[in-house]
Amino acid sequence: MLLEDRTCLVTGASKGIGRGIAEELGEAGANVAVNYRSSEEDAYTVHDIINEGPGSAVVAQADVSREDEVVAMYEAITKEFGQIDVLVNNAGITVDKKFENMTREDWEQVIDVNLGGVFNCTNACFDDLRKADNGRLINISSVVGQQGNYGQANYATTKSGLFGFTRTIALELADHNSTANCVAPGFVKTDMLEAVPERVKDQILERVPLDRFAEVEDIAGIVRFLATEESSYMTGQVLGVNGGMEW
Repeated sequence: MLLEDRTCLVTGASKGIGRGIAEELGEAGANVAVNYRSSEEDAYTVHDIINEGPGSAVVAQADVSREDEVVAMYEAITKEFGQIDVLVNNAGITVDKKFENMTREDWEQVIDVNLGGVFNCTNACFDDLRKADNGRLINISSVVGQQGNYGQANYATTKSGLFGFTRTIALELADHNSTANCVAPGFVKTDMLEAVPERVKDQILERVPLDRFAEVEDIAGIVRFLATEESSYMTGQVLGVNGGMEW
């Protein structure tokens, strides 16, 4: 119950890594806002799982790329649970193409969600994170932001952009005893990875010293640590959780 009475907002929490994080924080006793854009049924499944355990949950619909929707989401969450103590910026999308085939629309669509959404949510919650006892900002990046990846110039740019954002916000929160850190997962067993052809997955595994893909729980456990008081002397860091891949 390390997070009892703490309110956590997890964006993109209806599936994949975000779902695992939301459920992990709920298991630690947190009040969890389960954000989703369009997967309502999946979000309510996560909501029900959390409420069956020691935590509490509300479902919070918003397209994080839209400032007005994020503000409305923030107001609904704080009306239910009070100030937000922990923000996990997890929501993200991919529009994969070789750069020579990438349009400005492809570029901006990913930027708007993966970086614009981080701005919108952090901006909405920033005063709460400063006022909170041990406020926590946790940004979910990717090993792709560290290494680059063929056909993902837009995605890699957004994920590496989170490094500079995290370090800067860490400096601005430090006087308030709140922290900002970034988690950069490797390749995780989610629906996104399932869509990758087997030959490509085999090639990826050859670059992973631990010789396996991450489980969602591998990432969620790191986020839980960062959300608790146990991580109080860690800020401005990028944690590579990638099975030993070089970057």
